[in-house]
Amino acid sequence: MGTQVPPTAEEATPGELRRASLRLLLMLLVLGLLVVPLIHELPLGRSTRIGLLAWLLVALALYWLYKGMGYRPLLLVQLLLFSMAATLLSAKVLLVIVDVREVNILRAAARWFVLLGTAFAGANLGGMLVRLLQQQRRQ
Repeated sequence: MGTQVPPTAEEATPGELRRASLRLLLMLLVLGLLVVPLIHELPLGRSTRIGLLAWLLVALALYWLYKGMGYRPLLLVQLLLFSMAATLLSAKVLLVIVDVREVNILRAAARWFVLLGTAFAGANLGGMLVRLLQQQRRQ
């Protein structure tokens, strides 16, 4: 008896889709309303704060992918974008440690990757909700 892989939004039943979209919505709300302001208040540099957020988003994207919370292609793009942002910011922090401070393009690019990945997370949730509404109309 193996473990069952949770269905993605493409093959989820209406109940599974409803639960997954609600969990995803709650996670995004907690992230936006509690975690981001908390990270913003930490006494760290801007790159480090954005880096913490990027690594948190990488972990969340992995969790969403593992739990099948959305459309696999969108989840993979999110994971790629958040990973790229985290990698760029980690490189920026390492460069600052070795006293190379004028590489602000890394932080700017990482910030855009985070914003783009967040847009894909919103599109993922929106797609799930649209599919749920379509399924409810058919019943």
